[in-house]
Amino acid sequence: MAVTCIRVHDLVSGEADPGGASVVLVDRLWPRGVRKDAFAHDEWCKDAAPSPELRTEFHGGDLDFAEFSERYRAELDSGEGAEAVDHLAGLAADPGVVLAYAAKDTEHNHALVLAEVVRAAARGGRHH
Repeated sequence: MAVTCIRVHDLVSGEADPGGASVVLVDRLWPRGVRKDAFAHDEWCKDAAPSPELRTEFHGGDLDFAEFSERYRAELDSGEGAEAVDHLAGLAADPGVVLAYAAKDTEHNHALVLAEVVRAAARGGRHH
């Protein structure tokens, strides 16, 4: 079981190689500056992304990363978010899944939180 996070721009430039893993875009919006034909991906899972309201509050500086993470986990706990987590957990089996995201900050972004939740779900742990 493997769940990794890689920036879309690193995949497009060739700086990162997903190996044989499924590549899933987990942003709600298409990455700025990336041509659709330039980004080789298997799926676009918009339901795994934070809600527009939560994304706006976080990027606007109204929430710190800890509070954002807590609220995002709550979004992933039910409805379409939970379905997306279950789907991604299924993809995490060999050869794994790459969660592709566009954020510049590689240490504080939704894909890292999502990866933790997906790993827990793939291990059979409740992500709720």
